[in-house]
Order: sequence, then C-alpha cells, then structure tokens
Amino acid sequence: MSNIIVRIESIEIRNFKNVSYGHLDFVNSSKNRMVSILGIYGQNGSGKTALIDALELLRLAFSGRVVPARFADYINVDSEVATIKYNFKVSNQQVNSAYSGFYEVSLRRELNSMGHNTEIPSIDEGYRAVLFDEVLAYSYENKDLKVRLSPVIDTRAAEDAVFLPAAKYQSIIGKDKEVLKNLFVAKQIAYATSRSFVFSRELLNAIRQNCKVDYHRSLIESLVFFGNFQLFVINTTNTGLISMDALPLAFNYDENGKASIGNILIKLNESSLIPETALNIVHKIIDCMNVVLPQLVPGLTIGVKDMGPQLYPNGTPGYCIQLMSQKNSREIPLQYESEGIKKLISILQLLIVIYNKPSMTVAIDELDAGIFEYLLGEILRIISEKGKGQLVFTSHNLRPLETLDKCFIAFTTTNPKNRYIRMSNVKTTNNLRDLYYRDIILGEQKEPVYEPTNNSEIAMAFREAGDPDVS
Repeated sequence: MSNIIVRIESIEIRNFKNVSYGHLDFVNSSKNRMVSILGIYGQNGSGKTALIDALELLRLAFSGRVVPARFADYINVDSEVATIKYNFKVSNQQVNSAYSGFYEVSLRRELNSMGHNTEIPSIDEGYRAVLFDEVLAYSYENKDLKVRLSPVIDTRAAEDAVFLPAAKYQSIIGKDKEVLKNLFVAKQIAYATSRSFVFSRELLNAIRQNCKVDYHRSLIESLVFFGNFQLFVINTTNTGLISMDALPLAFNYDENGKASIGNILIKLNESSLIPETALNIVHKIIDCMNVVLPQLVPGLTIGVKDMGPQLYPNGTPGYCIQLMSQKNSREIPLQYESEGIKKLISILQLLIVIYNKPSMTVAIDELDAGIFEYLLGEILRIISEKGKGQLVFTSHNLRPLETLDKCFIAFTTTNPKNRYIRMSNVKTTNNLRDLYYRDIILGEQKEPVYEPTNNSEIAMAFREAGDPDVS
C-alpha cells in the first residue's frame, strides 16, 4: 500500500448541519506543488465544522466503524435525510494506474430499538444515525486498460439484491447462493449497527475470496486502508473545546515490532497504555518530533517516562508510559504545560507526516486554537511549499491568508444553499487578508461572507442584559 496515494478531490454536502447545499473542490490550481492544502475561513456558524464532520463521517465509513449517535443530530432540522458525496482519486505510481470516482452516502435519524449507540450521545439518546443508499462509482486506467466511470456498488433500490448493477455483483462476488445469503445478513447487520455495508469486513472478505477482477479488489482495499491508517480527523467536542488530550501517532509498526503502517493514540493529560511491541517505535517517533519541536518552541522537547509493563483487560502485554515536558533542564508531566503547547504537540506528528508522505490526509478543526499566529502562518507556508500530503483545516486566525497562496483558501458564506466559495478576482499582488476584510464590509463577491452586526445594538443588548430590573 506504500505506493498508493488516495486524495479527496471534492465534497458535496446536502442538508448536513447548517449546510443545505455546499460544494467545495480540494484540488489546488497550483500544479507545481505536490501538497494539497485547503484552509476554510468564515463567520461562526457558517459551515466550517460541518465540513470537518463530513470528513469524519467518511473516515468512519471507510474504516467500517460505528457512526456515533451524535450524527443523528447533524441532519439539517428542515430535512429528514442528509447526503454527502466525496469525489476521490487513487493512484499507484509503481504500476502507473489511476482511479477517479466518488462515494456517496445518505444519513437518516431513526429510533434506536437496539439499545444505545453512544460514542458521544445524541441529544435524544433514543435515536441513532443510519447509513443507507451507499454508492461507489469509479473509472480506471492503466497502460493497457481504460474503464469508464460507472457505479460498481449501488445499494439504492436494491431490496432484492445485495447491490446493483447485477452484472457488477456477479463479476465481483460471483453466483454462490451461500455467499449471497451471508451478504444479505451482513447488510442488515451493518444497517442495524450504524456501519457502512460497502466497506464492511464481510463484504471485503467476500470480495477478497471471490473477485476475479484485480482493479475492483485493489480499489476497495485501498479505500479501507486509507480510512483506517491514512485519514486523521481532529475535531471539536460538543462543548466546543478542542480535543487536545491525545497525541495521534502515524508510524511503522506491526505486532512483531517490524515495519508496517499503523497508528496509536497517546494521552497528553495522563499516562497511556500502549502495546508492548510499540514501545521502541514510540521512542523513535518522539525523537523525530524533538528534531522539529525546539525549532517551533525554543528549548522545548518532550520525553517518554517508562512506567513499566501492564496487561490490557484482555491479557495482552502492554506498557504504561507518560509524556513529559523538558525545558531549561527541568522535566514535568506534559499535562501541566499550557493548552497552546499541548495543541501544538498534539498535531505536530501529523504535520510531519503530511510534510513527508503523499498518502496522508489530515483534517483539523480550529487549527489556530492556542497557537501563536505568526508561528501558525510560517508552519503552513513551509508545508505549502515543500509538503507532500493533504491538509484540510478551519481557522479564525487570518494570518495564513497572508502566507498561503489563494489556491489553498476557501470561504464560507451566509447563504446555507451555497455555503462554500473561492474568492474571485484575486490578483497575485493582492493581500488575501485585506480582500477578505474588504469583502466583509463591501460585499463584492457573488455570495455574502459575513452577516453584518450593529455595534450600537450590541452595546444596547449588553446594557439591557446587565440591568438588574430586567425580568
């Protein structure tokens, strides 16, 4: 899988959170840069986090994980169904092949008759989020073959079939009736447990065992691998605070400590239990982070305090560690550092892999939270110039508008039926930050990017709110 690169090329959102409709291209117009960066700016409540949550839904679908019940509350209040379409490109440079296609999925809110499905509870814990009407379509091309774009797995209106078209089902799965029966059961279980069927382990195993067409099997394998190991989403909690209590590590490690792709989460605010075989790898990754960290925060490094072996609840050998802050010859638990330092450390390894690996995609909500604005702008400028992976972020800090090329920036609008736009009529000599400020005041774009506020009315509201006689 090391030669395969998966890139999200665009997204189309319907009736998801406060986005009635929004379409946004991720592809940069700057052809001379390998990195793909998309920074999203806009007013509070204008759809920035909705985009990050949509990418989280993609990660959950591709990796076959349960969609948390909170996604039931993400369906627009004026609709019963949300639909998201993800366009992607998958390339294998080793064999000079490429896929171009899309995955579309709908989300419905249903009564939870099987008990609570609550990673993070829904407002009404009696509801769950259900994935349905999944479609996977793609074209394929290599030096000897060219296949046009068409649906390959389509679960819409497939009540009497596992999926349509029937000809594609037979070429991928075959005609075995026992396999057909098992997949019908697997499809029902996926629906009942709020998981994707298209990327379920049951369908994947059936494809591995029965598919005679290599490029069909290879694509499914690539997308599942991408969802499990190469797509990271750092979003906010329901309280609006950044989830900075974990350090996501993307690294090479398998059960024997040998080279492989994997990932693990290490807690920042307390000790963590990690697989015993991963201990040496974690030390090596922290050493690599310490090459970069002192350049960002002079004098600061982090260390790993080994706290000894400890078994997992299932009896698997583990090792307990705690991250330490090391500065000015002093060592303290990392949990006592500032939130800004912890935020920087929590995303640093992901930024390192984006810089070095074209196969990695990272989406971060409120990237600027707690990070000094000048440093943030310089980090993004460096990644935009020499990076290789894909980064999607939201931010309120406008410094990156001065350091990033206009092709890396998009804006939200106040129109829920057209939530995302690129700024038009931007010249190479223009300061994008100044243009954005000017558009807030003058409204020069086709869609307004800011809902005006009235200072006198705000002041009056503050005064009335502080009046003790107000009932």
